[in-house]
Amino acid sequence: MNKPRVFVARIIPEAGLNMVLDTCDAEIWPDELPPPSNILLEKVRGMQGILSLLTDRIDGEVMDAAGPQLKIISNYAVGFDNIDIEAASERGILVGNTPGILTETTADLAFTLLMSGARRIVEGSDYIRAGRWKTFKPMELLGLDIHHATLGIIGMGRIGIELARRAKGFDMEVIYFDHRRRPEKGDSVGAKMCHSLDELLAQADFISLHVPLTTETHHLIDATALGKMKRTAILINTSRGQVVDSDALYEALHSGKITYAALDVTDPEPLPPDHKLLTLPNCLVVPHIGSASVATRNKMAVMAAENLVAGVSGQIPPHIVKLPA
Repeated sequence: MNKPRVFVARIIPEAGLNMVLDTCDAEIWPDELPPPSNILLEKVRGMQGILSLLTDRIDGEVMDAAGPQLKIISNYAVGFDNIDIEAASERGILVGNTPGILTETTADLAFTLLMSGARRIVEGSDYIRAGRWKTFKPMELLGLDIHHATLGIIGMGRIGIELARRAKGFDMEVIYFDHRRRPEKGDSVGAKMCHSLDELLAQADFISLHVPLTTETHHLIDATALGKMKRTAILINTSRGQVVDSDALYEALHSGKITYAALDVTDPEPLPPDHKLLTLPNCLVVPHIGSASVATRNKMAVMAAENLVAGVSGQIPPHIVKLPA
């Protein structure tokens, strides 16, 4: 019996890749960069399954190029804004993702970015490497206290809740705003719900973003929002780059409207080496590593493989994405 044909858009950890190879006739894209759109259209032809990454745009054109036998698109990520879910639903194609597994790992990174920004860790390291450390200076590289400060979380989902738990260990006051108005989420971690985004922006010392990318959240943090923050505020983004207006953020950091930004995601992504945000000493950028621990990436690979194998076998994937109600 012939194995189902699948296209895997990048090399993923062996824990998941071996599951795919054992079950499927898999073509694997070997490069570290995503396949160009014209190549992707060629590679998916005749495939029954696609294992994609966030950097792969899977729209109706790609689905039609694959053909009517395409059963499953398995995304190696929690987010799925790279996939046209409605187009998949119209064609009867299942979509899977990897929810829950990277929650704590991403919350760890968000708090790492918060601490690094508050205490100017990267600036301090660069200071030494540049040979500028001559002696102890009472006024050098002064940062902000984390303990007893106010953390504002925008989007109180799984990751937001875990970040709040970590903040409580530092005796931070946690406030949050969520468009879904879910007071029970905050109650579970002792956080106070704000009734408006403006209320949170005005009160928070640290603001951490944990929202999906939608039409409503695109440039949620724009020049107006940045102008409502404290001048001492630090912005952390581990959600999606386009939630923040990069031009407005640059101006706010450059002019001192806010103190610091620490970003795991950017717009564009990746940032080119000459991007103006990278010229700022008060902007820390890391390369989308929210889920980048060995254990988490392995578990993501297994979940993505399980979704793919189930889909091509005519079964319901264990982690299926559904159209919003």
